[in-house]
Amino acid sequence: MSGSWGNNLKIAIFGESHGPAIGITMSGLPSGLALDMEMVNREMQRRAPGQNDLSTPRKEADVPQILSGIYQGKTTGTPLCAIIENQSTRASDYEALKDLMRPGHGDYPGTVRYQGFQDPRGGGHFSGRITAPLVFAGAVCKQILAERGIRVGAHIQSIGTIKDLSFELEPTAETLEALAASDLPLLDPDRGPAMAQAVLHAKTDCDSLGGTIECVVIGVEPGVGEPFFDSVESTLSHLLFSIPGIKGVEFGAGFASAAGTGSQCNDLYYYEGTRVKTHTNRCGGVTGGITNGMPILFRVAVRPTASISKPQETIALSGGSRTLTITGRHDPCIVPRAVPVVEAAAAIGILDLLKEREACRI
Repeated sequence: MSGSWGNNLKIAIFGESHGPAIGITMSGLPSGLALDMEMVNREMQRRAPGQNDLSTPRKEADVPQILSGIYQGKTTGTPLCAIIENQSTRASDYEALKDLMRPGHGDYPGTVRYQGFQDPRGGGHFSGRITAPLVFAGAVCKQILAERGIRVGAHIQSIGTIKDLSFELEPTAETLEALAASDLPLLDPDRGPAMAQAVLHAKTDCDSLGGTIECVVIGVEPGVGEPFFDSVESTLSHLLFSIPGIKGVEFGAGFASAAGTGSQCNDLYYYEGTRVKTHTNRCGGVTGGITNGMPILFRVAVRPTASISKPQETIALSGGSRTLTITGRHDPCIVPRAVPVVEAAAAIGILDLLKEREACRI
């Protein structure tokens, strides 16, 4: 399995949804970082399940246990390893699914790829549960980035057909902090009740909803990234598409650019004192694959949760068609819990790119 990522900052995830624990190993961290575990635990709780009616009923504490890489509260510079115990597992919910392939899940292709030896309980290693270690890694990276004046934040851009506002040209750190403290991170909180009602309606109807998330990284200086294969867009997209349920990524104006002209899509430069800025940010802070000093801005599309209680047509590996009604505990909408995961992916990717730039300067 491809469970590792990174060039200068390397991460490796492990575990299954209903196994004893899930976890991550991080290599390439600096030594001497005073790790703020209160901040780490706040980030973990933003993603943790079972906190309200918009989430799965499965409850997990999601408190990471550090196994290595920390001594007297500071990073040693050697691999940092953390695990998160799975405490609320119900393997019996998935007994029938060894033979029945769930629509929208990785069951069928996973069975083909791993010849039936994969763990099928709760999706096993394919599960969104594995994003918890990513949030841990993201929290560590956010602390390193913060020391450099870099902040990462995101909000729910839409759930179903209900849309939030978009980030202003240059969001403030205070705005990002307020979003991180909210259970339903929105730029316009008045749109929250309608979103919540839409999710609850889908839940009552034994269905689910998707949406979009808008994320921004502020404080990154120009000149970070590479053209082509290690561009900012390709690096972040690699991580973002690794998050289960992410089916689209766009930077800046994204797909809307396809309907415009060059004069409508270019970002025009000007000086603000000695700093180079642009009047707009249609490129999302990246041109030629490299940061231009404006906020890095992107959006992701999150598909509706695949596990729904409506009867669906499927196949049995033993042969023939079946009608499947999925039981168990599932999110009617994963968008709110995906927000900190998207932020984590951005923080991990940006730190790796910064380390690459620093390595090239030696």
